[in-house]
Amino acid sequence: MSVRVVLPSQLRELNDGRRVIDLAGAVGTVAGAFEALRVRVPAVYDRVFTERSELRPHVNVFVGREDIRWSGGLDTPVRDGVDIVILPSVSGG
Repeated sequence: MSVRVVLPSQLRELNDGRRVIDLAGAVGTVAGAFEALRVRVPAVYDRVFTERSELRPHVNVFVGREDIRWSGGLDTPVRDGVDIVILPSVSGG
């Protein structure tokens, strides 16, 4: 199985300036993909998750075009070839 994690510009410096992290292996779910990411690029994981391994509130994660908040959270299934996109929240007034 191959999954790509797409990083926002704010996190690219933690991945040698690269926009994409390719993950190979059986990840199965978003949680599995992030566990593989934690092993591969721990600094990115630490910016996305809290010390209690919870997704930070200002971080949005999409599998393809689906926001994981509405599709199963970290238990959202991940199929081969899909992109997992990390986006910071945008707010304003």
